[in-house]
Amino acid sequence: MKNRPRRTFALLLSFVFITSALLLPSCSRNGGGDGTGAPTDIGTGEGTLPDTDSDKGEQETEMSPKVTVSNGKFTVGGKELFINGANTPWENWNDFGGSFNAQFWSSHFRDLQKIGVNASRVWINCNSTVGIKLGADGKVTAVTDKHWQDVDALFRAAERNQIYLLPTLLSFDHFKSPDSADRWRLVVTDEEARRSYIEKYVVPFAERYADEPYLLGIDLMNEPDWVHENEECGQLPLAALSKFFAECTAAIHKAAPGVLVTVGIGIIKYNSDKYEGNIISDAVMKRYGGEDACVDFYSTHYYEWMKPWFGVPYVTSPERFGLDSGKPSVIGEITSDSTEDLRGIYEKAYKNGWCGVMEWASNNVSAHAENWDDIKAATENIVSLIPDRVFPLDQPR
Repeated sequence: MKNRPRRTFALLLSFVFITSALLLPSCSRNGGGDGTGAPTDIGTGEGTLPDTDSDKGEQETEMSPKVTVSNGKFTVGGKELFINGANTPWENWNDFGGSFNAQFWSSHFRDLQKIGVNASRVWINCNSTVGIKLGADGKVTAVTDKHWQDVDALFRAAERNQIYLLPTLLSFDHFKSPDSADRWRLVVTDEEARRSYIEKYVVPFAERYADEPYLLGIDLMNEPDWVHENEECGQLPLAALSKFFAECTAAIHKAAPGVLVTVGIGIIKYNSDKYEGNIISDAVMKRYGGEDACVDFYSTHYYEWMKPWFGVPYVTSPERFGLDSGKPSVIGEITSDSTEDLRGIYEKAYKNGWCGVMEWASNNVSAHAENWDDIKAATENIVSLIPDRVFPLDQPR
């Protein structure tokens, strides 16, 4: 380290520190620094050494904003992260490889950051083959250069504004697209088409963006519930969807071990053993994809019409709502309802143990959402309550 006296004692002490660090147990894939999954508290636990002021400055400068999972929570640099988020699903529909507008994304992310939003869920593919070209047999024939260039630009805009990205790779909309539904259904149900999609798109996506500091994780599909339930989407078997998710997740974890994975389940009944069964439970995913196939967090959606059947998520804990308490749980889509405004929803969700909320949606094409003031009230309130959990490293610049 620079600016330190060159004394024999200091050099010897540095050697001891380095040697001790090398002998510490290694971390688990998404766990903390003690090898057990528990986060390591620098300078506070027994046996740790106090930091000097200069040490702290160097650590803060070098601290990565990368998100990991530890003890059922999101963490950044050993500190808990709460997803004070929103959906910005698209600007022009099928933006990436299509009508991508870098100026919009940069401007909108800047506006989100100003109101305390720290994460955005974006649909990288909406329903077409604009970026990903499929043959009649469902196999990937090409991923366009423009698709990659547009997604690259999205990550640059996110990093400039310190917005974590949750890119969503597919939606149920693909499976009812008039031009390509049959091909997308084969991507799920046909082994060769599924392998082609994973090898030529999912894995390259994970590898390309694995080191992006503001990648929150990869959402494999938006609301696969409707792919199973709705005739217009093909009513594919749940087992086929589970197998697809398991093989995608295992491939991502193998190719890019630090990348987190989830599935944006539309209804809790497909994300919980309380109801129809959790189609992405650890047991199900391991059955189809092995030990690396487990998703890293849950991102269930909720709308008020679900209330009579499944209750309300933000007034209770994720576990009581029906989710596995061993993983972080986010309400991946939600709007105000007749009994609660967004400010109350975000605050109650945080107090009941949810790891984040992502309102639908922050924009209306290129304009702010009509309820922008409500979003602002909700996200700014969370920042006032828990600033260190919204921005664990520092306040946005």
